Amino acid sequence: MLKDTVCRLCSACCPVAVEIENGKLVKAERKSFLPPEKRLKCPKLMAAAEIVYSPNRVLWPLIKRKDPSGDRWDRASWDEALDLVAEKFKYFKQTYGAESVCWLRGMAADWGAQWDYANRLMNAFGSPNTIGNGSVCHVGRDMAHVYTYGAMTLPQLKASKCIVVWGKNDRNTAPGAAEAIYHARQQGARLIVIDPVETPFTKMADIWLQIKPGHDGPLAMAMIHEIVTSGLYDTEFVRSYCLGFDELKGAAAAYPADKVAPRLWLEPEKIKEAARVYATTKPACIVDGNGLDMQLQVFQTTRAVCMLRALTGNLDKDGGDFIPQPVPLRNIQLKERLPAGLEPITKDYPLFNEFHETWGLHSQSCLVDSILTGKPYPIRMLVVQSGNPLVTMTDAARVKKAFEKLEFLVVIDLFRNRTAQMADVILPASSCFEKTQLNRAYIRNSPVILQNQVIDWLGESRPDWKILFDLGRRLGLETEFPWPTAEEAIDYQLEPAKLSVDLLRKHPEGLRATPLQYQKYRTQRFSTPSGKVEFYSERLQKQGHSPVPFMEGFDENPISFADELGEDAVIGISGERTNRYTHTQFHGIPSLKKRESEGFVDVHPEDARKRNIVDGQWIGVSSPRGSIRMKARISSVVHPGCIRIAWGWGEVDPELNVNNLTDDDRRDPVTGTPSNRSFMCRIET
Repeated sequence: MLKDTVCRLCSACCPVAVEIENGKLVKAERKSFLPPEKRLKCPKLMAAAEIVYSPNRVLWPLIKRKDPSGDRWDRASWDEALDLVAEKFKYFKQTYGAESVCWLRGMAADWGAQWDYANRLMNAFGSPNTIGNGSVCHVGRDMAHVYTYGAMTLPQLKASKCIVVWGKNDRNTAPGAAEAIYHARQQGARLIVIDPVETPFTKMADIWLQIKPGHDGPLAMAMIHEIVTSGLYDTEFVRSYCLGFDELKGAAAAYPADKVAPRLWLEPEKIKEAARVYATTKPACIVDGNGLDMQLQVFQTTRAVCMLRALTGNLDKDGGDFIPQPVPLRNIQLKERLPAGLEPITKDYPLFNEFHETWGLHSQSCLVDSILTGKPYPIRMLVVQSGNPLVTMTDAARVKKAFEKLEFLVVIDLFRNRTAQMADVILPASSCFEKTQLNRAYIRNSPVILQNQVIDWLGESRPDWKILFDLGRRLGLETEFPWPTAEEAIDYQLEPAKLSVDLLRKHPEGLRATPLQYQKYRTQRFSTPSGKVEFYSERLQKQGHSPVPFMEGFDENPISFADELGEDAVIGISGERTNRYTHTQFHGIPSLKKRESEGFVDVHPEDARKRNIVDGQWIGVSSPRGSIRMKARISSVVHPGCIRIAWGWGEVDPELNVNNLTDDDRRDPVTGTPSNRSFMCRIET
C-alpha cells in the first residue's frame, strides 16, 4: 500500500510516497516533476526504514537516577516522566520566575505547527524564552529579505533563464531544487555560482566566483556598483517601487570591482561579467543559502543580495524571485499572555526578536550567555526539542560548561545524542513518518501539503504535538490545549484558510489557499513601512544600524581570530552538509555509515606540500578556542589558504567536533550570529 506524506529527515520537506506492508514502513520515494529515471536519489530517504526501526532509537521515557556508583538511566512511564517535568516547571516558576525556564528548538521537528505549539506552551506558562537556531541557520537571512521587500523570496528555478546560486549546494540539501536547476540548465539557462568550495554546480556553471569565505558582502556591493554604473538596472521598477536608490548608489561607489576583487580572491572582470550576465538575462533568480547564514555580517550581506533582485526587476516574476503568498493561519502562539515588561534573554537583539509575527526568538547564543553570566537573568531549566546543541552550537567547550551548570535538563528526541546524555529526563519522540503536522515550507506559501502520519508510533514514543499537549495540560493549561488529536489542532489553525486535514488528505499534491499571482506589487504595497522595496531603511537608521548595506565600510576582518593567529594560519570552513546525514543525525545508521564512514579535513595540494601532509594522514587543527584531530584529504575543492572540516562528526567523537574551534565572542549586531562557518586556524602535523 502506498501512502502520501512529507519527509522531514532533513529540512527540504520533500513530498514522498511511502510503501507500507502490514503496518510497517518498507521504503519511501521522493515525488518529482521528472521521470523516475532522472530523479536524484536521497541516501537518507533510501535508509528511511533503517532510521525508523533503528535499534538505537529511544522508545520509552528515561529518567536519570543519581547513584553512588554512577548515574543510571531508568525506564519510566509517560505519567511518571511528564509529572516530573511538570513538577520542575512549577518549581522553577515559583522559586525564580517562569522566565528561568527555557525551551530550545532544533531543526528536526520542523518550523511549522510544532514551533507554534512550543511557543504557545511557553507563552501561556509565562516564559518568553522559546528559542530556535535561526541565528545560525536561515532566520537571519529571512529577516534581511523582510526588511528589504517584506518577505523571503522563493526562486522560480524551472522557468528561469539565469540562476545565481549563492552559498548553497542543493544537490546535498534540497534535491527537488537541484532537479529544477538541472532542468533549467538543460533548457539553456545561464548559471552563476558563488561559493568558496567546488560543488557539482560550480562544475557546470558558466561563471564560478570562488570567493574568499566570509566576504560575500563586498561582492554583492561590487555587483550592485557594476549594474548601476553600467545602466543595467530596471529603471522603471526602481523609480516606481523602490526607496533610497541614490543612497544605495552612493554606498556602492566605494566597492568597484577593480578595488575590491583582490580582497575577495577574485578577478575584477569575473565580477563584472557575473553582474552583467545576471542583469541582462531575464528572468533571473538568486538561490541564497546557508553559506551566507553563519557570517558576522549576515544581515547586511543578505540585504545587499536582496537588493540585486530588485535592481534588476526580477522580483515577483515567473522565473524570478517570487514574493510568497502565505497561507492565512490562525496565530496560536498566545504571545499576548506574557507578563508586560518581561524581557527575553535575547533582549539585546530587539529587531531580530520582533521582525516577524510568529518567527519568535532565534539568537541562540544568548542562552549560553544567560546560563554562564546570569544576565539578564539565569536560565536554570532547559528543554531541548529535536536538537543537539552540545555538538552544533558555536564554541563547544563553552556550551558544555553552560549545560553542566543547568539545574534540570529535558531532551525530546528520537536518539540518545550527546546532549541527551547530559539530560535528567529523555522523552522519546516519534519519527516524521509517525506524525501528522503542518510544515513551514507549506504554510509560508501555497500549495499546502500535509505531512501525514503513515505508520503507528513506534514503541512508547510519541509525536511532538502529543508530548507538548500532555505537558501543557499538566501545567494547568487544559483550556489552551483542548485538542485530543493533531488533526483537530491543525483544523483550528487552518480555519481562516478554509482548509482542513480531511481536505488535504484528499489532495496529497496540495491545495492553494489563494490563487497564484505574480507582480502583486502592481496592485498591492510591499510589506515594508514605506510600501516599497527599501534600499534605505529608516527602521534600521533609527535603531543605530546602517540604513544601507555597508555604507560605512566593510569590516576588514569579518572572520574569527583574524588578528590573533600568524601568517601560517588558514581559513577553516565548517562543512560540508552531505546528503548522508542531517547535521549530527543518523551517524549510527549502517547503510549511511557504509556510504560515508568518516569525516575529513580537505586540504589544498599547495598547502599540503608546504606542510608535508599526505592523503589520509591524521592532522590536528587548532584555534584559540580548542582543537580537533581528523584525517586529511588532499583536494582542490578548496582554495589555497583554506581547509574544509567535515561537519557533524562531533556526535561520533568530541575530538572530531568542528565547533571545538569556533568563536562566539563576536556576533552580527542585528541577529546575534557568530562566525561559525569560517574562522582562522592552524594546521598541526
